[in-house]
Amino acid sequence: MITKTLEITKKKKRISNTRKFSIISYGCQMNVSDSEVVASILEGIGYTYSNDLNESDLILLNTCSIREKAEITVRKKLETINAIKKNKKNLKVGVLGCMAERLKEKFLIEEKIVDLVVGPDAYRDIPNLLKEIEFGNDAVNVLLSKEETYADINPSRFNTNGINAFVSITRGCDNMCTFCIVPFTRGRERSRDPKTILSEINNLVKNGYKEVTLLGQNVDSYLWYGGGLKKDFNKASEIQRKTSINFAMLLEIVAKNFKNTRIRFTTSNPQDIDKEVLETMAKYENICNHIHLPVQSGSDEILKKMNRKHTVEEYRELVKKIKKILPDCGISQDMITGFPNETEDDHLNTLKLMDYVKYDFGFMFKYSERPGTLAAKKFEDNIPESVKQRRLSEIINLQLKHSYQNLFNYRGKKVKVLIEKESKKSSEHWCGRNPQNIMVVFPKGKLKIGQYADVTILDNTSTTLIGQII
Repeated sequence: MITKTLEITKKKKRISNTRKFSIISYGCQMNVSDSEVVASILEGIGYTYSNDLNESDLILLNTCSIREKAEITVRKKLETINAIKKNKKNLKVGVLGCMAERLKEKFLIEEKIVDLVVGPDAYRDIPNLLKEIEFGNDAVNVLLSKEETYADINPSRFNTNGINAFVSITRGCDNMCTFCIVPFTRGRERSRDPKTILSEINNLVKNGYKEVTLLGQNVDSYLWYGGGLKKDFNKASEIQRKTSINFAMLLEIVAKNFKNTRIRFTTSNPQDIDKEVLETMAKYENICNHIHLPVQSGSDEILKKMNRKHTVEEYRELVKKIKKILPDCGISQDMITGFPNETEDDHLNTLKLMDYVKYDFGFMFKYSERPGTLAAKKFEDNIPESVKQRRLSEIINLQLKHSYQNLFNYRGKKVKVLIEKESKKSSEHWCGRNPQNIMVVFPKGKLKIGQYADVTILDNTSTTLIGQII
C-alpha cells in the first residue's frame, strides 16, 4: 500500500513538472507545417503542448514577413505575451520563421522583447538554444541551409482536426520576385526525398487522415535527384539525372499509393506547372481539381518589375490549357496592387485579366514595401495610399462578383464533400470542401466528421455553397 502511494506521488510530481509550450503560427501554410516540426522537436525533449498561454513555460510565435500588416500583428501579440511574462518570470518567449531572421538583433538585443530567435532552417537547434538561455547567453540561430528539409522528423499534429494535413515536399525558393523576402529568409530551393514523403503520408493515413496537401513555396519545381539544391541539378551525374523525380511523377506516385486519400497541392508558380502535371491530375480521381495560381498583376510592365517569370499572354495560355485538360478545375489567385510605378492602365489590365480567368477566389493585397527585398532597393514606394486602397477595393469587388457567379453555377449540381468540421454558424450543419476547394455547408443528417457526403447544391454566397445530402 505504501509502495503504491509513493508511485502515485512520484507520478503526480512528474506531471506537475512537465514543461508546456504554445505555438502561434502566422502567414502561409508552410509556417503551419513548420510549427508541427517544432512541436515534434519540443516533445522530444519533454515538453507538452498547451493552447493556454497563461500556463505555458515557452511561447513561440512562428512569424511571416511577407507584409507589414503581418509584422504589426506579431508585435501586438508580443505585447500581450510580455504582459503575461511580468507575472511569470520563468516564461520564455521565442520568435521563429521569416520575421525572426529579419529582426533578430532588434528583438533580442535592442528591444529585449524575446529570449529566443530561430530561423526556418535552424529548428533542430532549439533544444541547445533553450540551454543557452539558462546560461544567460543570447539564443539565436538564423543560419540558412542548403540541405535541411526535416525529412526525418515526424511532425506533431498538435492542433488539427484529424482530417486534413500538410506534408512539406520542398523548402526555399529560387525565383527572386522583387517584392518577396522568402528567398532571403528561407534560402535556396531544395526538395525532399520521396521515400520520406510517402512514409509521412502513410503514417497520416494509418492515423485516420483523409486528405493531404503537398506543400512548398513552389511545389511544381519539385525535383529529387538524390539531394542538394535544385540549381545544382546540372552538376549531377548522368544516373542521377536519368532517375530524378519531378513533381508530376511524385504526384502520380502519391495518388497511386493512397487511392482512398484526397490529394491537394500548393503553391504553383505559372512558369513551372506543366502539361504533365495537368494530365496527372486528370488521370487520378483522388487528386483534387484545384490549382492556386498566383499571378500578382495583369500588366506585363509590372510583372517585369516584379521579376515574375511569365507574361500575361503566357499566363492566359496556361489558364486555357488548364480549362481544356481539366474543365471543372477551380483556379484561385494572389494579387498585389499598388506596386511601385503602377499606372491606371496597369491596374485596368489586372481587372481585364481577372475578367478573362474568372477566378473562384483569391488573396488580394496592397503592395507593402519589405526591407531587404529587391523592390525596396530598386523602386520608390510611390503609389499614394488612397490610390492603393481604391484599386484594391475594385479588385476585391470584381473577385466577389466572379466568385458569386462561379458558385451560382453549382446550383442543382451534385458535389462530393469531405466533412471537416461543424459549421461556425450552426451546430446543426457540417461543412467541408469539394474538390475545387470551395466550402460547402449542409445539414448533418447521420453523417460524421471524416466521412464523404454527396450534396446537392441549392444556394450560395460568394464564398460558400449551401446544399442538402442526397
